[in-house]
Amino acid sequence: MPNALHASASSEQLGPIPRELATIMWPELPPLLDEIKAEVVRAYPEFAEVFAGPHGRFVHSAIEQSLTIFVDQVVRPSVPSPLRDEMIRTFGRFAASRGGSLDTLRGTFRVGARVALRHTKKVGKRYNLSPVFMLSFADSLFAYMDQLEALAGEGYLQARSSAEDNQDELRRKILRLIVSGGGTPQAALVELAERAGWRLPEELTLVALSAGAHPARTALHGDVLMDLADPQPYLLVPGALHGERHRSLVQALGGARAAAGPTVAPAGAADSLRWARQALGLALSGIITEAPVVHSADHLVTLLLMSDPALVELLAARELAPLQGHTATRRERLIETLRAWLATRGTAAQIGEVLHIHPQTVRYRMRNLDAAFGRRLTDPEHRFATEIVLRAMHLRERADPLPEESSLTPSRTAPRSRGRTRRPPPAA
Repeated sequence: MPNALHASASSEQLGPIPRELATIMWPELPPLLDEIKAEVVRAYPEFAEVFAGPHGRFVHSAIEQSLTIFVDQVVRPSVPSPLRDEMIRTFGRFAASRGGSLDTLRGTFRVGARVALRHTKKVGKRYNLSPVFMLSFADSLFAYMDQLEALAGEGYLQARSSAEDNQDELRRKILRLIVSGGGTPQAALVELAERAGWRLPEELTLVALSAGAHPARTALHGDVLMDLADPQPYLLVPGALHGERHRSLVQALGGARAAAGPTVAPAGAADSLRWARQALGLALSGIITEAPVVHSADHLVTLLLMSDPALVELLAARELAPLQGHTATRRERLIETLRAWLATRGTAAQIGEVLHIHPQTVRYRMRNLDAAFGRRLTDPEHRFATEIVLRAMHLRERADPLPEESSLTPSRTAPRSRGRTRRPPPAA
């Protein structure tokens, strides 16, 4: 045996492994490979299926190539190893595709290093190798395993990143199918959801986001789907948006505005999103003041009244036509009194308290209203239609306190009567 392998421990310093080791190690590689595989299976039983399955031959070859390159580099330290590098990266990608953890992947290399060192110690006794040589060998071996771990980690993280990108894209596809209202069969949605690692819920809530919103993904539950590429960004929350779900959304928004549609079955997702977007628009215009997340289920009447402004304008032109002959100021005051009467059905004194005017002024205005509307105010259909118009006017005033003159609102130049102090009659 060459003297470099048998030098006295007291005279040696740690250094490179002598090249003569290769002549000893080559015959040891086949039994070492089998020993490593057996030990990996003992430490990680799930690898028994891997070695026995269709990928077993590849994993076997990756270990064999790793051992061969290690021995080659003893003789030629700078020898390139592109095949080994790619095989180990592929092994990392394979581990990721099976859903294994990065810790498990790294653990297999540590098992291999321990087995190789243990086997080499046996060989060392057989060939009477020096202790200092064994320390050098161990140092080189663990450095080599660090290289392999790094290569496998690269492949693993690449595969996970690619899988996450694919999964995100698949989830966006599921989201778009759900909100499209296109009648995608539930069985197809369930199958896609399984592929995306997502569970199709029995109920869900669609949330419309203000333009440019970028909610923090880490603040949201992992099962929340989102489409931020849409010109009107939105997300889907499984189940109802309350409690922790609501708190996490507020945190994720970071000050942006949002509106939640009613909680519905998946078949109603398109309606939930439509109502959420409508509620968000009303919130951004100031008609709904709830913030930062509007719950449209709390504003259904408002959504209904503001869903078709042109139609309400047409209804207003019909129902308020009897007041067209009055001046803008008088018309506004009569509309204000009519709204209070329809809302309270109270006495002149009660309406006066609401409007902060004298009861006699109320009576005077009511006589004017009776003269203008006649029997229309006693007709249930006309009375209901008029109340709809006046409620819509009131909602619109929140967003635009001084609107342009139209059949739905009083004149821009008319003085506002809200907050007027009590004064003696008669007042027009």
